[in-house]
Amino acid sequence: MDDFLSQNEIDSLLTAMQSGELDVSEVAENDEQDRMREKIRKYDFRRPEKFSKDQTRTIQNIHDTFARLIITYLSAQLRSMVKVNVVSVDQLTYEEFIRSVNNPTIMGIFDMDSLDGNCVLEMNLTVAFSIIDRLFGGSGTTFDKVRALTEIEETVIKKIMSRLLQHMREAWMQVHEINPKLTMMESNPQFAQVVGPNEMVILISFEIKIRDVEGMMNLCIPGIVLEPIANKLSASVWYANIKKKLSEKQLEAVKGKLLNSFLPISVELGKTVVTLRDLLEVKKGDFIKLDSKVNSHLKIRVGDKIKFIAKPGKKGKKFAVIIEKVLSTEEAFNI
Repeated sequence: MDDFLSQNEIDSLLTAMQSGELDVSEVAENDEQDRMREKIRKYDFRRPEKFSKDQTRTIQNIHDTFARLIITYLSAQLRSMVKVNVVSVDQLTYEEFIRSVNNPTIMGIFDMDSLDGNCVLEMNLTVAFSIIDRLFGGSGTTFDKVRALTEIEETVIKKIMSRLLQHMREAWMQVHEINPKLTMMESNPQFAQVVGPNEMVILISFEIKIRDVEGMMNLCIPGIVLEPIANKLSASVWYANIKKKLSEKQLEAVKGKLLNSFLPISVELGKTVVTLRDLLEVKKGDFIKLDSKVNSHLKIRVGDKIKFIAKPGKKGKKFAVIIEKVLSTEEAFNI
């Protein structure tokens, strides 16, 4: 139906009003009833929503940050392309959550230290087996057969989950300081009863993709755990805290992580071009002529960037290089 009336329709309405065929008061009453119906919203007292849309949106913002931290951590650990994104943030009963989880699965039960109560981090076995395969030197494929984890596999996943919870602490830092600690793991959802079946929970669902393997990870936080800080779960508090400068403690934490990160370093002795036939015929004792001289300077790469100029040398019985110059970004670009 069009939003605008044609001139013929307007003329017909005016004629009906003048002749008394159309009662204006009746039309106004019907409009008022329609407006009242729009204001009425269905409410299920068996499933009361504990958090408003604004609070739910803040929870999603927190865990969007958590997802980005997971990407950085897993990409470094697995040395593979990892994608993580928040699929949904829902309010439902704990019983509904338990029913939606596969059996067996991986459920890490943890507490937040500063907040009372336990929470659940559930990871699909598809994702877990892909992580385990990658960490054990495989390509990251998963198993077709569904089974529970072995003791060694459970130990590996337990460490992964503990590190994920540390990143969760960073994500929540803008709103409230928490210190999540993994207390136990379960494979059967029925044994992971952290709250009553009819208690409302916040369920944050993540989609994880490791190369060609896709799976889900769910974070279940009971409403009673978040009730003490419900007033902090607002957009105004979230954005106000984002604008604050990092504290000295946070700066030291970031600096510590950077200092402990590993970077590959390689020394470029020289270059040359050989045919594939010559390369296949190379044997012990053969010489390969490079384009550099014995006393020429060497380029040292950090990652794929040239960062230092050095000279070859020895330290004890080992070959070594002596750093002679640290290159600026512009100097490295011009080399």
